[in-house]
Amino acid sequence: MPSEKTFPIVDVFAGPGGLGEGFASPDTGEKTPRFKSVASIERDQHSFRTLHLRHFLRSFPENDFPDEYYDYLRGSIALVDLYRKFPDHQADADRSALQISLGPEHHDFVRAIITDRLRGQSRWVLVGGPPCQAYSLAGRSRMRGDPDFESDIRHFLYREYLQIIIDHAPPVFVMENVKGLLSAKVDGEFVIDRILADLASPRTALGKGSNGFGYRLYSLSEDELPGMGTDPRLFLVKAEEFGVPQARHRVFIVGIRNDIDTVPGRLKRHRPPTLNQVIGDLPAIRSGLSKGEDSFSSWIKVISAIDPVSIGREMNGHKCADDLVDAMNIWPDQVPPTLERQSVRYPARSNLEHDVLNEIYDSRLDFLDAHEARSHMPSDLRR
Repeated sequence: MPSEKTFPIVDVFAGPGGLGEGFASPDTGEKTPRFKSVASIERDQHSFRTLHLRHFLRSFPENDFPDEYYDYLRGSIALVDLYRKFPDHQADADRSALQISLGPEHHDFVRAIITDRLRGQSRWVLVGGPPCQAYSLAGRSRMRGDPDFESDIRHFLYREYLQIIIDHAPPVFVMENVKGLLSAKVDGEFVIDRILADLASPRTALGKGSNGFGYRLYSLSEDELPGMGTDPRLFLVKAEEFGVPQARHRVFIVGIRNDIDTVPGRLKRHRPPTLNQVIGDLPAIRSGLSKGEDSFSSWIKVISAIDPVSIGREMNGHKCADDLVDAMNIWPDQVPPTLERQSVRYPARSNLEHDVLNEIYDSRLDFLDAHEARSHMPSDLRR
């Protein structure tokens, strides 16, 4: 159980656990996390497998994972063998990482689990967000023209989030979703407007009467208090403005229960490392070929057939066009014939000082996992 200084979190629609992972990580300079996940709920079996492993690892002291974990990463032992070696830690993960499909058929079950895991604690946080396929720009593009798209149940899974809020009245919640939520519509109405109204008054949203129970909604990135009628884009967090070397934009909504007199702080802006600083020292690999023979010689042949002059013309005077054409003219001859589609060599620690770089390096890891290129058609490689 969490200690006096560690607050429980309940994570729903947890996926592989990214949001919960952030909460469960210690603040800079601290050894003990301020939050502990007591229940993380996810239905997808592949995401759940990662979620369960992370909960297993978090049952060990911070950054003191067992040697067998690194054996598992190297492929020396199977996951089941890792768990068998540490049954008590597996039991901890079994208790907090839960594979459940949220929906009306499981309301009573989920209510009982969360009540049991919280054990009467009044200071805790609900986190998570509904599946995003129906809100994401890519998902909506794929489903355009589908007559069943607007009735897709994934538009309304946030109501399961509302049900948990009504059942347990968390003092604080954090709801996250994709940027596409800001432009998604159902029956001509912006989904985000309905979600904001419902989160502010969850009982009213589910037809249970108001009784004064509700939440004030805050942004993590803007100083003003977004109220009803305020531009929902105030809730958008751009990761690259806060130290993350990735242009990942997400909607974060923080709810504070109306009877709690506090205002959350804002994220502190921080310059991220460059992409080259983060992954520039990864071993070089080549892409695969999805059609025909996939070998180094076949790949070189495809690459060499790309005409640098035509590429330069298509770039239409871009400031990098000349440099790219020059590089393409000499590059195929410089590629070592040992170049493969994957590499397991873990790079040495970077000499560059940056909080992000310091956090992601593991001195005990000597095996690079999943550094493998996808296969492409020649036309993809040209692009």
